Amino acid sequence: MIKKPVNTEKAIRLVEIDNTLVFEVDSKENKESIKNSIEKMFKVKVEKVNVINRGSIKIAYIRLNKNNPAIDIATKLGMI
Repeated sequence: MIKKPVNTEKAIRLVEIDNTLVFEVDSKENKESIKNSIEKMFKVKVEKVNVINRGSIKIAYIRLNKNNPAIDIATKLGMI
């Protein structure tokens, strides 16, 4: 389950440069379920998912396919 988008300076830079979105996710989720959730929710193609555990918080870095600009999704979510 996707909890919320991360709105740090680094996350915004990743959206603009790397076509990557950053979300806080449920600690029980795995990469495959995160990928499926994002693809269904935003109707985009996910290229890669990286996950970092920071204590009790799990952060997912989701790189989108080049045909799907991350900046469009970030704008819809109010990140930019």
